[in-house]
Amino acid sequence: MSKPIVAIVGRPNVGKSTLFNVIAGDMISIVKDTPGVTRDRIYADCTWLDKNFTLVDTGGIEPDSSDVILSQMREQAEIAIQTADVIIFLVDVRQGLVDADSKVADMLRRSGKPVILVVNKVDSFQKFMADVYEFYNLGIGDPIPVSAASRLGIGDMLDEVAKHFRKELLTEEEDDRPRIAIVGKPNVGKSSIINKLIGENRVIVSDVAGTTRDAVDTVVTRNKKEYIFIDTAGLRRKSKIKEELERYSIIRTVTAVERADVVVVVIDAVEGVTEQDAKIAGIAHERGKGIIIAVNKWDAVVKDNKTVNKYTNKIREILSFIPYAEILFVSAESGQRLPKLFDYIDVVIANQNLRVPTGVLNEILTEAVALQQPPSDKGKRLKLFYITQVAVKPPTFVIFVNDKELMHFSYTRYIENKIREAFGFRGTSLKFITRERKEKDQ
Repeated sequence: MSKPIVAIVGRPNVGKSTLFNVIAGDMISIVKDTPGVTRDRIYADCTWLDKNFTLVDTGGIEPDSSDVILSQMREQAEIAIQTADVIIFLVDVRQGLVDADSKVADMLRRSGKPVILVVNKVDSFQKFMADVYEFYNLGIGDPIPVSAASRLGIGDMLDEVAKHFRKELLTEEEDDRPRIAIVGKPNVGKSSIINKLIGENRVIVSDVAGTTRDAVDTVVTRNKKEYIFIDTAGLRRKSKIKEELERYSIIRTVTAVERADVVVVVIDAVEGVTEQDAKIAGIAHERGKGIIIAVNKWDAVVKDNKTVNKYTNKIREILSFIPYAEILFVSAESGQRLPKLFDYIDVVIANQNLRVPTGVLNEILTEAVALQQPPSDKGKRLKLFYITQVAVKPPTFVIFVNDKELMHFSYTRYIENKIREAFGFRGTSLKFITRERKEKDQ
C-alpha cells in the first residue's frame, strides 16, 4: 500500500525545519545498514494515530533579495504540487501576511491539491488569534494556529492533514497491476528505457495521470499482462544548484518508490556506480521494495571476458546493503537485453509475495541453530523458540526468543541467509521482527 506524501512549503524563518523535526521526532526512519539517505532529513516516515505518511521537506531558502525568496518559494511550491498528496503551507504570525505568501498561495490554490494553511509561532492563542485571522485573506481555507517550538496545536493540524488521506489510499489499493518505478540520477536513460519498452512491444500505450499526483504513469502490455511504469525523469526542476537538484531528485525518488512494487535503479555503465546511486537504492531498500539494478549504456563499455564479473563485484561492493538485488546489463539505445527486464520483474514480484509454511521455516531455524550456536552474554545464551511469516511485500518474519537484547544483527543476518539458501527470495528484501517470550510460555 502506498503512503501519502505530505510536503511543507514556506518562507525562510517561518519554522519549517522545527515543524518537520517535531512531526518526525522519534518516528524518523533510520536504517543502520543504508548509506546516508535519511541522515539528509529530506523526508521522514511518520505515523499519526493509525495513519502512516511520508513527510517531505521541500528545501530551505537562502535569500539574497525578496525576488530570490519569491522565485525559490515558487520552486518549492512546484515540488510540493507535483509530488505531494497534501501540502502544509506554513506562515509566520509574527511577520504577518507578506506579498510572497499571497503569490505562492495563488499557485497552491490553482493546483487543486489539498492545502492546509498553518500559522506558526502562535505561542499564546489568546494573544495572537486576532493576527491569525489576517491569513483568511489568502483564500485557502481556515488558518490553523500552531507553535512548532512549544508543540502547541500540532495534533489539530495533523488531524486536518489526515482527513485527506483515505481516498488516495483506497484508489491505489484497488489496482493490482504491478507498479515499477524507474529511478536513478538525471541523464542515465530512465525515459529512454521506458520509450524503448513501449516501442519494442508494439503495444497500446495509454498515459494515465497518477492517481495521487501529477506525474504521468505509462501502461505497458506484454504477453497480455499490464505493467504500470512510473517515470521519475520527465519532471525536472529548473535549478542549477547541485545540492538543490540532488534534493529534488531524492524527493522525486521517494514519491515514486512509495507507489511502486518493484524499483529499477538505473546506473550509467560509463560513469560507474556512485554514492548518489547508493542513496537512491537505499530509499527502495528502506521501504522493502523489490530491487533490480539496470546498468544502462552497456554497449558503450569496452569489454573483455572479465568485464561483467568486475562490474558486478563493484556494484555488490558499493551497494553491499542490497546483496539480494538483481543485476541486468542493458542498452536503452539498442534495446539489448531490455525484454529480459519483464522476466526479472515477474520473478521479483513472485518473490515479494512468496509465503513459506511455518513448519518449513522452523525446520530451517532448527538446522541453523544446530550449525551455529546462538550468541550469549554474561552467561546467558540466546534461545530461538519459533519463527513464522506474518506478511508479504516484503516477506516479513517474526522470531520468538528468550531475550531480544541477545539477538544480534549478525545472527539475524545468518538466519536470513539460511532462509535465502532454501527459497532464494531473489530481488526482495526480507524483514525480521524479534519478539520476546518467556520459556515457561512454551
